[in-house]
Amino acid sequence: MEKGKMQSLGIIHVRLDERMIHGQVATLWSGNLGATRIMIADDAVAKNEIEKASLKTAVPGGVKLSILKVETAAARIQAGNYIGQKVFLIVPKLSDLFELIDAGVPIEAFNLGNLSLKPGIEGVRITKSCYLTQDQLDRCLALEKEGIRITAQMVPMEQARPLSQLLKK
Repeated sequence: MEKGKMQSLGIIHVRLDERMIHGQVATLWSGNLGATRIMIADDAVAKNEIEKASLKTAVPGGVKLSILKVETAAARIQAGNYIGQKVFLIVPKLSDLFELIDAGVPIEAFNLGNLSLKPGIEGVRITKSCYLTQDQLDRCLALEKEGIRITAQMVPMEQARPLSQLLKK
């Protein structure tokens, strides 16, 4: 099978997960994917030295970690800096994922992991651990129509379920 543009640039998986690196990500996802690097793309985290130090301790041995501003991540991915690597890209906020796509990063698929409902914000429950606002859901459905595969999958051993199927529950 021909590699997609995303994989040819070294990105093997993209996951939306506000918890970033936690047990499932560090052990199950990283190991299952054979990731050689975990990349966190988030402006706030990239500026927070305490959070960065905490994330560094959660990375599995032998796996590199990049914590970058979204704009920097987009530029480095598009420049081909990760060609030949196996980068597991984690984005804690859907707005940052949209920013990467809008910046031209060829994201062909992404996985909805953990995104909690924020106080005072109405959301649509996608899975037991993922809620989207109506605007976010509308944008995701538009991306699906453009050909981007959007799935929900808590752990790699579970079946990846397409977003549009989840809405038909």
